[in-house]
Amino acid sequence: MRILITGGTGLIGRQLCKALLAEGHELTVLSRNPASVPVKCGAVVHALAGLAEWQPEQAFDAVINLAGEPIVDKSWTAKRKQVLWDSRVTLTEELVRCIAVAEHKPGVLLSGSAVGYYGNRGDVMLDEAACAGEGFAAELCKAWEDAARIAESAGVRVCLLRTAPVLNNDGGMLGKMLPAFRLGLGARLGDGKQWMSWVHMQDYVAMALRLLRDPHAAGPYNMAAPQPVTNTEFTRALAAALCRPALFVAPAALLKLAMGERASLLLEGQRVLPRKMEAAQYRFAFTNLEDALRDLLGK
Repeated sequence: MRILITGGTGLIGRQLCKALLAEGHELTVLSRNPASVPVKCGAVVHALAGLAEWQPEQAFDAVINLAGEPIVDKSWTAKRKQVLWDSRVTLTEELVRCIAVAEHKPGVLLSGSAVGYYGNRGDVMLDEAACAGEGFAAELCKAWEDAARIAESAGVRVCLLRTAPVLNNDGGMLGKMLPAFRLGLGARLGDGKQWMSWVHMQDYVAMALRLLRDPHAAGPYNMAAPQPVTNTEFTRALAAALCRPALFVAPAALLKLAMGERASLLLEGQRVLPRKMEAAQYRFAFTNLEDALRDLLGK
């Protein structure tokens, strides 16, 4: 297939490009830095510097939309919130407009979202039928999904990827946590009762490929392992995988003082279950957090 990918130079995008190239697909990656695309995604991968370069006569069989500025790295000022919105919602709106005028419309759009769609729901088990939650992150995800769904009116099959934090040994959430945990400075966040959904990179890529190929797959999918854990359990498991203690606690009040509204990403959580992938008989390579960490950390 001829596939256009936004966000292809990111952590997930690079791994997805690698898998798609191995299957023989022809890839084009949208990037503000097109010179980096062959280096990060593969020498044979084409680059687009902007959606304005996608001419109506240029044909793509599928579009994978993973673009989005990092949500946790910087304070949520009004300006930063607008950047986050534009990099997800506005870009998706522009992408769908390009799809609408394309002479050869893609058969499928896989569009990013996140488990933050559900907001803070405590211990409630959340499958894909659960409604959107409250708060900035939830509102951002809902608008992001709504923008992607418009492509359905052009006859495009749309899958919404409600992604849990993806565990990989080369960046992402785990990459940010490892330095402190390797020094024995790992800490529980707040009371540690908040749920942490997660997914191994290998399973994320395999699920995305499944959705790309399955002509019956549509709508939201929880891209998460079937056994979410609490923050306390995650902290203990990561410390144990590294053979280090994790004796500290990062008080909720301190995190809120340091991070403001953004602290909700650490102190609130979602107990997400991948019901639709399980119904499609997808077999997870990693259902257990300890096994996933052992695989990634080589222990």
